[in-house]
Amino acid sequence: MAVRIRLKRVGALNDPHFRVVVTDRRSPRDGRFIEEIGVYSPHRKGGVKFQIDLERTTFWLSKGATPSDTVRSLIKKAGKIAKAA
Repeated sequence: MAVRIRLKRVGALNDPHFRVVVTDRRSPRDGRFIEEIGVYSPHRKGGVKFQIDLERTTFWLSKGATPSDTVRSLIKKAGKIAKAA
């Protein structure tokens, strides 16, 4: 089974919010998922726009999961924020 870390869209029309989920590659974008590991709100005003559980992300990456391009950039940003704290 090919596992992928990607975004699942939730929220209202013209007000998107996303959940970072671990899912089977064959599942539809908003379909079944294995685990939810974070959230992302691109239109949030001020403050942190995303939150990712780096421990679970590291676990899934070690098991061979591949992140989407957007999730990969969020993981990098989360890692930089964690190192700064």
